[in-house]
Amino acid sequence: MVIASCAGYSVTVHRRPKLRVSPESVQRMKQRLRDLLRIGRGRSLRTVIATVAVYLRGWLGYYRKAEERKVFEDLDQWLRRKLRRIVWKQWKPPRTRYRKLRAHGIAPDQARRSAWNGRGPWYNAGASHMHLAVPTKLLRGWGLPSSLDEHQRLQYL
Repeated sequence: MVIASCAGYSVTVHRRPKLRVSPESVQRMKQRLRDLLRIGRGRSLRTVIATVAVYLRGWLGYYRKAEERKVFEDLDQWLRRKLRRIVWKQWKPPRTRYRKLRAHGIAPDQARRSAWNGRGPWYNAGASHMHLAVPTKLLRGWGLPSSLDEHQRLQYL
């Protein structure tokens, strides 16, 4: 339950109230990230990640005083899934998907079922084959900052 909201922050109801990012601010930020990801169609994923990282670091710097971590954990998961969705859409025909999944170390049978499963990009972005093919470590290597780690780093400056 939220008592008050001011400048993007809200306060939780506990014995010791905690400062957190307001849900409205999270929704505005997600919409801004959607717009940035939409602009990135046809670009390399590293370019898109670089653009997103600049915005994300600024947003995290503004909300560094927030004490609740859940928002940042959820944001990390959501953003990684959006990026895996872009990768899945870039691997357009099923033959390419099969070839790319195999190149990333997925077993032939699982790669075949995944490439021709007929489900949409959002489903496949959250499926185990994409987590194995495009792990978090790879996304971080391409420059995607972890919002949780970045928030913790900024909190103690």
